[in-house]
Amino acid sequence: MRALFVIGIYLLMSAFAFAMYRADKRRAGGGAWRISESTLHAVELLGGWPGALAAQRVFRHKWRKTSYMAVFWTIVAVHAFGWAWWLGAFG
Repeated sequence: MRALFVIGIYLLMSAFAFAMYRADKRRAGGGAWRISESTLHAVELLGGWPGALAAQRVFRHKWRKTSYMAVFWTIVAVHAFGWAWWLGAFG
């Protein structure tokens, strides 16, 4: 039951992250107000990193910015560690 809830959060936040990346990419092209990197990272940290990864590839957005990607991959590593711990890989 808990696993389904967590997977649901990942799906919801991934869809939200994907939509945010799409909006930010459109705003970047139109010279409009942008979504802050800290907001994007917060959504990734809350479980939206798979959707963010997909959006980076689909929209070719943010994936070349080294400083941004360093934080992004740190977030992914935190999630991987969390899953490994939850599944008992460390004990």
